[in-house]
Amino acid sequence: MGTPADRPVVIASNRGPVAHSIVDGVAVGRRGSGGLVTGLAPLVEAGRATWIAAALTEGDRLAVATGMTGADGLSVDLLALDPEDHRLAYDVVSNETLWFAHHGLFDLTRTPAYDEQWWSAWDAYRRVNAAFADAVYERAAADSVVLVQDYHLCLLAPEVRRRRPDLTLVHFHHTPFAGPDTLRALPTVARTELLRGLAAHHACGFHTPGWAANLRASWEHWGIGHDTTRLFDASLSSDAASLLDTMASPECRTAGDQLAEQIGDRRLVVRVDRMELSKNIVRGFRAFDLLLDRRADLRGAVSFLACCYPSREGVEAYRTYRDEVEAAAAAVNRRWGTEDWTPVHLLTDDDFPRSLAALVRYDVLVVNPIRDGLNLVAKEGPIVNRNDGQVVLSTQAGAFHELHDAVDAVDPFDLVDTAEAIAAALDRSPEDRARRAVRVRELSLSRTPADWLADQLRAAG
Repeated sequence: MGTPADRPVVIASNRGPVAHSIVDGVAVGRRGSGGLVTGLAPLVEAGRATWIAAALTEGDRLAVATGMTGADGLSVDLLALDPEDHRLAYDVVSNETLWFAHHGLFDLTRTPAYDEQWWSAWDAYRRVNAAFADAVYERAAADSVVLVQDYHLCLLAPEVRRRRPDLTLVHFHHTPFAGPDTLRALPTVARTELLRGLAAHHACGFHTPGWAANLRASWEHWGIGHDTTRLFDASLSSDAASLLDTMASPECRTAGDQLAEQIGDRRLVVRVDRMELSKNIVRGFRAFDLLLDRRADLRGAVSFLACCYPSREGVEAYRTYRDEVEAAAAAVNRRWGTEDWTPVHLLTDDDFPRSLAALVRYDVLVVNPIRDGLNLVAKEGPIVNRNDGQVVLSTQAGAFHELHDAVDAVDPFDLVDTAEAIAAALDRSPEDRARRAVRVRELSLSRTPADWLADQLRAAG
């Protein structure tokens, strides 16, 4: 057996590195974006890794049928899962149950309630994980390292380990992990399967030590054996070079010019998020409303630009939250807006160059999630910002573990705390702003996607 640095690799994830669309009846692939692709794609490009993922769209399924799964130097083995099984596993179990548990989003007086339909969805989650386990079993070369990505695939390891003892399995969880008190909201059978599934890996990784500690505490609370499973933390970062390339693009420059015309010489508070419940967008707007109520001098002098694009629209709770976000922004504008000043600009279409232009320009970046495994925006903002921008960061974001000594820390549930943090960031002297901006940029650049990948491969050793 070779060292982890030279052994073949299999990557297993719900979403692959290539998305396919149908153009004139033909499947056309496009390289995906985001930290997962940036961090793992070099293994595929070097011919060292096989990437197994689900076929998510009609374009993906056509690509499977025609054998045209790949683009831009990346290939992917797509699994043509039963669409209804995948929907139930992804929407009902992964996004409505596991995501809610790990982010502390359940309203326990009302949810969850596990009926027959939910248990049917759990069976679908089992089948999807079994399909991935079969694919790993069949396609992994001898002595491969298997990098399993995220909470969608927590159950595949026991079967793979039983059938292929030559493989080394490393699971990386991109979300937080619920401790015992929160995880008790899962049914006993599902919780036990989940915890045993993770314990069947040789190593389990998280973005921060705190999330790893929660898994250990959950194992120990429910008596799940884990003596052979190593826990590690490995924070991911965005590809700085790619961000700077986009920042220099014509699209980003045009968006920046439009933003400058729209905002003028006003100070700018920015947030960039999926419109997702854990991101705490409504409380962010309410804190800004409180700030304007307390500080007459800021009325007309500060604008809040929120780039919040819809997410998981197939889940009713997300559609409801989108409506609440829009209503909260409108309420601030009704209360404080004037003919020549709109306090909150809420942009709900996904426009990455425009979001990046906002990050370049902000005076204050608000990142106040209820809970986040990491939150890359908290790092991307400082990397590209050119305005000595300050970062208001929730203590419950995984990134806080790395950036805490250069940001304004906030309790995500405390509107007064958040309003005061935004005010402090706006009021800070130019010298202090410059010093803190340099420090948070240094911290954000201290790790690369390659570091994150290397940590996972070392964990296989």
